[in-house]
Amino acid sequence: MTAPSEPAAPAAAPAAAAPLTAAPQGSAAAAQAAAAAPQDSAAARFGPVALVVAAGVSVQFGAALAVMIMPRAGAAGVVTLRLAAAAVVLLLLCRPRVRGYSRADWGTVLAFGVTMAGMNGLFYQAVDRIPLGPAVTLEVLGPLALSVIVSRRLVNLLWAGLALGGVVLLSGHGGGGSGFGSLDPAGAAFALGAGVMWAAYIVFSARTGRRFLQADGLALAMAVAALLSLPLGVFEAGSALLVPSTLALGIGVAVLSSVLPYTLELLALRRLPASTFAILMSLEPAIAATAGFLVLHQALSAVDALAIALVIAASMGAVRSQTRKRTPGRTLGRTP
Repeated sequence: MTAPSEPAAPAAAPAAAAPLTAAPQGSAAAAQAAAAAPQDSAAARFGPVALVVAAGVSVQFGAALAVMIMPRAGAAGVVTLRLAAAAVVLLLLCRPRVRGYSRADWGTVLAFGVTMAGMNGLFYQAVDRIPLGPAVTLEVLGPLALSVIVSRRLVNLLWAGLALGGVVLLSGHGGGGSGFGSLDPAGAAFALGAGVMWAAYIVFSARTGRRFLQADGLALAMAVAALLSLPLGVFEAGSALLVPSTLALGIGVAVLSSVLPYTLELLALRRLPASTFAILMSLEPAIAATAGFLVLHQALSAVDALAIALVIAASMGAVRSQTRKRTPGRTLGRTP
C-alpha cells in the first residue's frame, strides 16, 4: 500500500488557448504554481480529515457485522479472525522487510501490536454484553481525554467539551434508548478499557507511521496483535473458526474493521495532529448509531440526532481551528 499521491499537476492548456507571444518560462511556471496552490492547499487541509471519516465509517460497519457473527465464534473468536485475517492481508500486500530496524523501531511495533490486541479484545467483550451505540460512546471517551491532554490551544478544549456533551447526550439513548443505567457493568468497564487502549493506539499509530515506510509498520504490528489474540480465540471458539461461512465473514470484518481503517488512520496521522484526530473520533458514536440502525435495526431518536449534530459540529470546529493555525507552505503538523 502506498501513501496518497500528491495532487496531479494541472494539464497543459490547449494550443489554441496559448498566447501569440511566448511568455517567459519563469512567468509560466509562476502562473502554473499559483493555479495549483488552491487545490494543493485544500487537499492538504481536508485530505487527512477525509481519511479519518472514511476509516470511521468502515470500522463501525465492520463492528456491526462482527456483532452478527459473535453467536458463531464468540467475542474472542471474532477478534482472532479479524486480526489474523487482517495480518495475512497486510503482510501479503506490504511484504515488509524484517531486517535493518533499530531496537526502538521494534519496540514501537510491539507496543502498537499490544495496543491493537487490547483495544480489539476489550471492545468486542463490551459489545458482547452491551449495545453497539453505548459501547462506542464509552470507548470514545479515551480519545476525547487524549485531545484535552495533548492540546496546546485553548479553543480545542472548547471543541472537546462540545463533543463530550454530544457523547453524553447520545449515551442516554444509543442502542435503542436504554441509556447507561441499565448497562451491564462488566460491559461498560470493558468499553472504558477499550477507550484507554484507543488513546494509546492513536499515539503508537502516529509513531509507527513516522518510523516505517508506507504501511510496513502497521503490517508488522498487526501480526503481533494476531499472535497475541490467537490463544484466546482458539480456546473459546476452537474448530468453529474454520467453518467456511464463519471464516468468510471474519475476513469481511477484518477488511472493514482493521485493514482499511487502520491503514487510512495511519496515513492521516502522518499529517494530522493527535489532538484534532482525537476530536474527530467523536464522530464514532454517530457512525455506530447509523450502522446499528442500518445493519442491526436499532432505532434512532430525535435526541440521537441532536447528539450526532453536536459531535459533528465539534469535529468541524476542531478541523477549522487547525487549518487556520497552518502557515503557508506547510502541511498539517505531526504529533510531538
